[in-house]
Amino acid sequence: MSRITDKFAALKKQGRAGLVTYITAGDPDLAVTERLIHCLEEAGTDILELGVPFSDPMADGPTIQAASDRALRNPFSLDAIFSLVERVRRQSQLPILLFGYYNPVFRYGEERFVSVAQESGVDGVLVVDLPPEEGEGLGRQCARAGLDLIYCLAPTSTEERIKIVTRAGTGFVYYVSVTGVTGARSELSRTIGRDVARIKKQTDLPVAVGFGISTPDQAREVARHAEGVVVGSALVKVIEKYGRSPELLDQVREFVSGLKQGIASARE
Repeated sequence: MSRITDKFAALKKQGRAGLVTYITAGDPDLAVTERLIHCLEEAGTDILELGVPFSDPMADGPTIQAASDRALRNPFSLDAIFSLVERVRRQSQLPILLFGYYNPVFRYGEERFVSVAQESGVDGVLVVDLPPEEGEGLGRQCARAGLDLIYCLAPTSTEERIKIVTRAGTGFVYYVSVTGVTGARSELSRTIGRDVARIKKQTDLPVAVGFGISTPDQAREVARHAEGVVVGSALVKVIEKYGRSPELLDQVREFVSGLKQGIASARE
């Protein structure tokens, strides 16, 4: 089993949902990213989505697009991200999945990408623009290496689509709670509970809900229905605001701790 599977099993025993946080690797630079990962773990992150910067992040809203742009202004490569994960692994067993687009994977080579990812300590991969119908090759490589390959579902997903995704994916199902791109929102969809229940009828995989969650109250509401609460854009906004400031880690710690408290109160 992967660290992701182990983490969700542990969370289930504890009777709580997990906090999944997203940051963009290299924003504002890889040295700060490394410090942020340890900070996030200390603050209560259960699983980390480490974004791979890409020049055309079509599923992402302005906040994460800007983070990719900031990261790509520095010297960047997938090898640098793998080295970062390898360094983190010397001190941490935090589950880490790479979140990104297929073009960098294709250019690197699927087999090589999976092999180096596994060797560096990556636990899973989520490729936003790679549907299960086109992900069989990457899926086979991940299965051989023991990496989870996570797929997404959305409010528009049909019963047949849910079946395809839940059969192809491992680790967990990422439920995109709104249509459109990533970004913090003032209100959550009112159908999250119903939609998560619909997914759960077809799979035993944990369901993590993301897109739009930005406050402890929103995290608490999602945690009532799902095994995972994903927060990305709201956290990236904190990183954007404080950047290289000495306050950055304290601000991130405070923000994540608030989310964690919201999640903890969901099932009390």
